[in-house]
Amino acid sequence: MSLPCGTRNYNYAEDMGIVRTKTHWVLLIAFLVILFTAPLYFGNYWLGVFNLIGITLIAAIGLNILVGYCGQLSIGHAGFIAVGAYTAAILTNRLEMPFLVGLIGAGVVSGLIGIIFGLPSVRVKGFYLAITTIAAQFIIIWVINHWSLTGGFVGIKVPYASIGGLVFRSESSQFYLIIIIAALCVFFAKNLARTKVGRAFIAIRDNDLAAEVMGVNLLYYKLLAFFIGCFFAGIAGALLAHWIGFLNAEQFSFTESILYVGMIIIGGLGTSIGPIFGVIFIRILQQLLTMELVPFLESTFTNFPAGFATGVTPMLFGLVIVLFLILEPRGLAHRWALFKSAYRLWPFSY
Repeated sequence: MSLPCGTRNYNYAEDMGIVRTKTHWVLLIAFLVILFTAPLYFGNYWLGVFNLIGITLIAAIGLNILVGYCGQLSIGHAGFIAVGAYTAAILTNRLEMPFLVGLIGAGVVSGLIGIIFGLPSVRVKGFYLAITTIAAQFIIIWVINHWSLTGGFVGIKVPYASIGGLVFRSESSQFYLIIIIAALCVFFAKNLARTKVGRAFIAIRDNDLAAEVMGVNLLYYKLLAFFIGCFFAGIAGALLAHWIGFLNAEQFSFTESILYVGMIIIGGLGTSIGPIFGVIFIRILQQLLTMELVPFLESTFTNFPAGFATGVTPMLFGLVIVLFLILEPRGLAHRWALFKSAYRLWPFSY
């Protein structure tokens, strides 16, 4: 981590610290205060948007660990989110188990399914591995649609999340549940990147042959990356299921999988803060185009055919993403690093 002039590391514990300076602490505390008081000054609509951002962030963190840190290209992430969502639905609805059991079970089952589809990573990589994960997406959705336990094409209801006697019914109560779990996931991912496991992932991403020569067990760490990445996807799927209240396979389309890859690329691949920026950028852009642009186009271009505004929105969405990748190919995390350096956000030491 880059530090301001005059701040030194005097022991290993200081060198490994995430929050280092007084300004770090001030900014962190201010951010947390604003975040956890959001239900006081935002309505249900924007709280719903924030809940979606939190759920998406958890899944994007998992994909960033798999793709950004370990270099295992996966383009079927929505399928693993679906596994977690339906696992939680079956455990809490069909088997009437507690929410926390369904949440952890969703993560574990999704992680195990990820290991199964991650086995080809031992032999193939790059676009060949991407094809495998795409196949995983379609296999998972096919099983969901044709298995009576999941409700098939009809779908399945999911009860409200509850812990003890506390039931998370409102958007504000769900907001606290989702944001707390998302914060724990961010903290875990940040620390994972600095451990032995994280360094092994990065070594495999940079040069798997050299990593193997240096003693890194490729099979173990690649499958571990798939398990962790899909575990996060399962957790996100479980939260999504309890937030929506009803599941259908159409909610986990291949387009969503592509969107998750775009989020981590736009945010900054292989960085801890990249998924946060990427998720916020994409989800807010979706809301602005859908809720603001579509009504404007419909009221302005009255002579155009019906559905014109709705049809042009995906084109504009894709155009914005393409322009962004051309102008800032290293992602928002790189722009944030330049901003910190230019405005010296850490002028004070301990």
